[in-house]
Amino acid sequence: MIVGTAGHIDHGKTALTRALTGVDTDRLKEEKERGISIELGYAYAPLEDGSILGVIDVPGHEKFIRTMAAGITGIDFALLVIAADDGIMPQTLEHLAILRLLGVRRGAVALNKADRVAPERLQQLETEIARLLEATAFAGCPIFPTAATVSGDAGVSALLLHLAAAARALPIRDEQRLFRLGVDRVFTLAGQGTVVTGTALAGSVAVGDTLTLAPSGQQVRVRGIHAQNRSATEGRAGQRLALKLAGAAREDIERGSWIVAPELAACSSRIDVELTLLPGSGAALKAWSPVHVHLGAAHRTANVVPLDADAMHPGQSARVQLVFEQELHAVPGDRFVLRNAQATQTIGGGMVLDPFGAARKRRSPARLAWLDALHAFADSRDGRKSSTGRSDASSGANADSSGIAALLACSPHGLALSTLVRLSQLPPGRLALPAGVHHIPLPGGDELLIDAGALEHLQQQALAALADFHARTPDEAGPDFWRLKRIASPDSDNPLWSHALTALIAQGSLARKGNVLHLPSHSVELSAAEQALADRLMPELLAGRYDPPWVRDLSATLAVPEGEVRRLLRKLARAGSISQIVPDLFYHPAPLAELAHMIATLPDAQAATLRDAAGLGRKRAVQLLEFFDRVGYTRRVRNSHLVRPSASWTHETKEGIPVR
Repeated sequence: MIVGTAGHIDHGKTALTRALTGVDTDRLKEEKERGISIELGYAYAPLEDGSILGVIDVPGHEKFIRTMAAGITGIDFALLVIAADDGIMPQTLEHLAILRLLGVRRGAVALNKADRVAPERLQQLETEIARLLEATAFAGCPIFPTAATVSGDAGVSALLLHLAAAARALPIRDEQRLFRLGVDRVFTLAGQGTVVTGTALAGSVAVGDTLTLAPSGQQVRVRGIHAQNRSATEGRAGQRLALKLAGAAREDIERGSWIVAPELAACSSRIDVELTLLPGSGAALKAWSPVHVHLGAAHRTANVVPLDADAMHPGQSARVQLVFEQELHAVPGDRFVLRNAQATQTIGGGMVLDPFGAARKRRSPARLAWLDALHAFADSRDGRKSSTGRSDASSGANADSSGIAALLACSPHGLALSTLVRLSQLPPGRLALPAGVHHIPLPGGDELLIDAGALEHLQQQALAALADFHARTPDEAGPDFWRLKRIASPDSDNPLWSHALTALIAQGSLARKGNVLHLPSHSVELSAAEQALADRLMPELLAGRYDPPWVRDLSATLAVPEGEVRRLLRKLARAGSISQIVPDLFYHPAPLAELAHMIATLPDAQAATLRDAAGLGRKRAVQLLEFFDRVGYTRRVRNSHLVRPSASWTHETKEGIPVR
């Protein structure tokens, strides 16, 4: 169990830590000279059952609140230290507020320096402390009068027995989640390299594991582990760990960095949170109000963007977005503390809802519904979980399918499996997906998850848009694949769109001719005369291959008026039978498909390389490349034309449809 001290300066936190563990946590020369704690101190004490009690001693001075907040994150148990001769002081109240904001629920009070006051004073203080705590999660917690500087003090012994009992009663920690450790100290040991310390908030780690440094994304390898101040081959959630790392220098890491499983490495500069402002926090928070944020061991500045209203007032709870200048690592459920713009007062805190906040439409009904679903997802997965990661219920390993179903219901365009892993902190094998979920492959080995209802809704959108297109332009066969996407569902991912339309074609609800899509009931009819002329034109276009004849040449060859040839070729192009590259130049689908394949196989598709490969002039090569850009097969980047990811080109319905 990890115990964190809290309380006003000079109330004896360090002395009490020494009395409990035998370790003096004031290790710095300046701390010795000034007689106050400046940095976090760490001490360990073996318990009778063989387990280790870890104590984090935090500074009490108001100037070191950022250090105190870094030390408190991840603790299991709070030890509020109040000096009997001073009583309740300003930092007593601020530290207590921070404990509450960080979601710490278990604790005890050490009424220290009890040997310096009369029994009546002790009784009075116990009453005042009980009254102070009655509206908090610490209501009714035991109060131990202690004299930390007195050898063999009975109060210290009683407190240690209580801490040991609390450690035994602590619920089993869920270790199925992916590994996370917030770095609160980093240093270099001669001959051993870079060492980081922190409390493991989730998962487990073993010597030899490859982890990621967040937010930098740098990969590191674990060379050695100390768990609870003992050499070990592995460490797990709830322990104080020291990790010897290979692959990172001391300068690459700072307090506030994270060492995480690679699946959790993605970071964001926008985090949607549930924020509570303290009643005495001062002025209201309006859009873009500057604040200081303490999340994990990190201290960052951010701007607040209210999501539920235009402003937040003291004593209120609401959802806001925190916008940082730099990317920050977080997961849903992480607790944070907010201080004012001058960093002189703690004004509130709360819980992370979505560590990947939206840059646009952040206050839209759909976005707020997504945040509601994230809250429900956290509840279904973790029960009544504290900020330390320990559940007050059993240590359920899987993410509940009802919670995932709620997220999918708010994801009309699907949800990436990697995103679900980051939100749940669980590996894919531990996710209990609801029945009927479609798995759509994504580039890089990821998957897009979408439930059957959302997929059917997207398909109905496509059919409705196509029916409207036919009603407006009855003489056209239909739009091409990507044009229909731009009409019906521009925000859907390309693999999802391809999957949805492939299914419609397979079931016969949608038909395809060349690269044109249409409803099975719709067709562009040719008259007998038009069909006869088309039967003469198509072989001429095919024979021309990469350099087909122009309209005027076809007119002369077939002895048909130029206007009649042009009108029919345009009609055939609208029907999807041929493609118009530029005015009066039309290509047969077979050689056009060959050119598309040629472009895909060129090392660098430019006008010059296509000219040489196809034996064409530069002007024609430019016209063809611009055509493929226009229809969405390629995109231009400077002078190159890149085939879009996963794109293909086909001119036969039986060969499938293009995807990108």
